[in-house]
Amino acid sequence: MSWFVLSLLSALFLGFYDIAKKAAVRENAVPPVLLCNVLTAALLWGPMAAGAWLFPTEVADWQRALVELDLQGHLLLAAKSLLVGMSWTLALFAIKRLPISIATPIRATSPLWTVTFAVVAMHERPTANQWCGMLLILIAFIAFSRVGKREGIHFRSDRGVLLMVLATLLGAASALYDKYLLQQVGLPPAVVQAWFSFYLVPVMLPLSVHWWLRERRQHPFQWRWSIPMIAVFLLIADFSYFTAVADTEALISVISPLRRTSILVPFLFGILHLGEKNWKGKLACICGILLGVVWLSQ
Repeated sequence: MSWFVLSLLSALFLGFYDIAKKAAVRENAVPPVLLCNVLTAALLWGPMAAGAWLFPTEVADWQRALVELDLQGHLLLAAKSLLVGMSWTLALFAIKRLPISIATPIRATSPLWTVTFAVVAMHERPTANQWCGMLLILIAFIAFSRVGKREGIHFRSDRGVLLMVLATLLGAASALYDKYLLQQVGLPPAVVQAWFSFYLVPVMLPLSVHWWLRERRQHPFQWRWSIPMIAVFLLIADFSYFTAVADTEALISVISPLRRTSILVPFLFGILHLGEKNWKGKLACICGILLGVVWLSQ
């Protein structure tokens, strides 16, 4: 399968991932949804790590690397899990509050903040095209805030918007941290995926314990199959993405914008299935964000 098709598959399953999150938390308690989600991911990776532990000479190199991680690597991935855990927690509380056609485009501005962090923290120098892309994403975000007002959502004061913006900033920091782990530390992608999935379980556990002791009656939990599918869709999306990137002919400048088209999937779901409003204005803003991402990738 070509890297281009794999990139499109990654975008499609990222879109399904966003839809599953909305379906899972709609009128549902967020902490147990988070815990069940990360438990699913850990259970999916568990047999692979166990196989490498029991039969180290009979598995592939990437699988054997799962059990060869040193203490420093474990500490680095535990830190990533804490960062991702905070981002996911804020994002799910935001998705519960906001229309999906507003929540996911806010999240899609992440490349803007990733580049901003890279400029500030790593002294990278964006090209003229990247500066144009950053400006376009910012303009589209401001325009999106005006569209949100038509639905009574004021970006400056709405709690859901604030939570999603904070989640996006943490997600951008996580993306920069991923670059450090993969390029400078040299950790294999599968090792990063597996161990941060394992460490997310203890990260999410305290919030679920708090919910069980204090909030389970006010905010009851309902089991839905969309909950484990969050982890399944993300695993497929990430696997497709990393496989595409590993292709020697792959163009990152094409893969990154293609992956961001995932926001069209939950957008269409919100408009067609959930009956969310003002789709024309939202679509124009989404197109602006996507065009900005294309320029950022140049």
